[in-house]
Amino acid sequence: MTRQIGIAPLSVLGTEPVEFIRAAAAAGYDFVGLRTRPVTATEKDLNLLPGSTRLKEVSAVLQDTGMKVADTEFIGMDEHCNRDFWLPMLESAAELGAKSLTFTITDPDLSRATATTAKLAEDARQFNLTVTLEPISYQTVKLLPEAVEIAKQTGCKILFDTLHFHRAFGETAHITAAKPYLADMVQLCDGILADRADTREGLIEESRSLRYVPGEGDFKLAECVALLPETMPVSIEVPNPKFAELGLQGWLAYLKQATEQVLARADALRG
Repeated sequence: MTRQIGIAPLSVLGTEPVEFIRAAAAAGYDFVGLRTRPVTATEKDLNLLPGSTRLKEVSAVLQDTGMKVADTEFIGMDEHCNRDFWLPMLESAAELGAKSLTFTITDPDLSRATATTAKLAEDARQFNLTVTLEPISYQTVKLLPEAVEIAKQTGCKILFDTLHFHRAFGETAHITAAKPYLADMVQLCDGILADRADTREGLIEESRSLRYVPGEGDFKLAECVALLPETMPVSIEVPNPKFAELGLQGWLAYLKQATEQVLARADALRG
């Protein structure tokens, strides 16, 4: 089975979903991720919630292009997060044919957040969806071992992101131990190890707008991927100013070519 390569919405933030999907199909991607509602107050509102015209348009272009939606985004699970917030997102994810809805935990009360995660996971199962917890280097759950404990208790899966793994000082042993709980996808980007920000604000800025193209930094990308199943799909998540320089089609082609080279190195390491 050939490894599938997809593209995350953060790589082309602000692009209309219909345009994004058509460009990804033209560039030869196997799948996309989509945001069904804005994550921050500064984002362009491109919501795909139930009843929206945009959701209908996206559903039509998915059918027209044959493009698949692997994952949808994004819940920042704080102390106020509840079913009124996530049920429309689950409904949209199901309509788009997605497999999962991603969340991270921002609630400082981990016990409360674990209970909320259990409710979210239960609701997701009614839509034949999985919820995936993304450990994020500047949020409550930062490391894979922390996420594993929540996955054990709630049945959620874990989304492995190479930026946050490196910025939270993750260890390769964490990847091996987490494998039974990982989602069927890894999010790939690069960075410079020595350039780790020493403030939360700096980590956020890098995460949302200054990630490196795979192979153009010094993260241990090939080594990480080599520890994962050889057919695990890869989603490229690289928000970077080069997007504006290259344009949508040029950017997607550039990212895909660079990622294929990293994956080839991972395969060589795997032997």
